[in-house]
Amino acid sequence: MNLRHIEIFHAVYVNGSVSGAARALNVSQPSVSKMLRHAESLLGFQLFHRTNGRLVPTEDAHTLFTEVSEIQDRVYALREAGRNLKRGAGGMLKVSALPSLALNALPTAVARFMRGHEGVRFDLQTVHHDDLLRKLYERETDVAIAYEVPHAAPIGHRWLGEGELVVLYREEDMPDAPPRIELERLRGRPFISLANSGPIGQLFSQECARLELDLDEVISARTFYIATALVAQGVGMTVVDSFTAQASLVPGLSMRPLKPQLTFDVHAMFLLNRPPTALATDFLKTLAKVIDA
Repeated sequence: MNLRHIEIFHAVYVNGSVSGAARALNVSQPSVSKMLRHAESLLGFQLFHRTNGRLVPTEDAHTLFTEVSEIQDRVYALREAGRNLKRGAGGMLKVSALPSLALNALPTAVARFMRGHEGVRFDLQTVHHDDLLRKLYERETDVAIAYEVPHAAPIGHRWLGEGELVVLYREEDMPDAPPRIELERLRGRPFISLANSGPIGQLFSQECARLELDLDEVISARTFYIATALVAQGVGMTVVDSFTAQASLVPGLSMRPLKPQLTFDVHAMFLLNRPPTALATDFLKTLAKVIDA
């Protein structure tokens, strides 16, 4: 007997009729009758007697049901486990993200996802590009969200969206700022540099080199947090990614994208032998929508 035979036998035994079993399994009565006859043929003995319109189990059926009931319970448990995995009940997602994404985009996505997935738990942490591979290899995280996929690294990745470089400034320092700002407009103004800050810093440095532009760098900040705090204190302007700028906006601060536009990709990275689960894949779709917004 295979699992389908067991399911049919169990349903007929419990419901007492072919019609009742068909309703319980949401299948046709002829298919139940056919499968039941096939099971009896395989076993070599009859499972039910028809009495007054009902199917009465034989002694052999009573003996068999004890074993079948245990198997059916395990099948139900397996199905429920599958449903729980799909909806995330009791599931754990270990996600790491760059600090710039962890400021706003990641918390927004997590809050939105948890509203539709009761019981899911998160283990969240920040990660820098230099430490990304280690966290994946040592199983500290299942998925890492970053801007640049390490070259020649044996990892998989999925594109989630893109961001762009923006100027973060005090409104009183540039009250007539256009919708998009050319970097040339920053010449001669106090500037807070992030030239050594990973892919974003490299992207900005390459653009300055292309334009042969020398800015008045009054401070070189090692983190985006320091740079944005210095802008708020009136020390100067800075160029950061759109996610950092959006999360740092307070009354009196504004951001403008560059002209021409300088964009970068956002990727979810994972080990090739540990691709995202169905739950993680659903979460990444939510995060992609947040990034796109």
